[in-house]
Amino acid sequence: MMKSSIQPYAPEIRFRDIDAMGHVNNAVFLSYFEQARIHFFRQLVGERWDWRSKGILVARNEINYRSPVQLHDVIAIHIGVSHIGNKSFTLTYQVLRGEELCADALSVLVYFNHVEGISMPLPDQWREALAPLQHPS
Repeated sequence: MMKSSIQPYAPEIRFRDIDAMGHVNNAVFLSYFEQARIHFFRQLVGERWDWRSKGILVARNEINYRSPVQLHDVIAIHIGVSHIGNKSFTLTYQVLRGEELCADALSVLVYFNHVEGISMPLPDQWREALAPLQHPS
């Protein structure tokens, strides 16, 4: 399990998340990861960040499904950092039910100014905040 100072995110599994097989649909995991990122960034940069001029874009998502998650399961999503580049970084996710790994994933995120429509170098503030969360890929 990844260790970090960022608190894990615990999504509520809703009835609408469940497919005909009785488990969380594969596409729903992307929504869980999006919510986990919001939770992550709130802890990283606070509530009052200007996301229009100092935002991110998702450039890539990759998910490995290990064990089905069902309606009444209690899961936690742990986020880490596997790579910090010039304009992008990679977040990793582990979806755990207790100690059981249900899924692992990654997202490549690009630091982006939505007002000007351009990617930008990661600011030092982000590098300093992300570095302690970095783990080997």
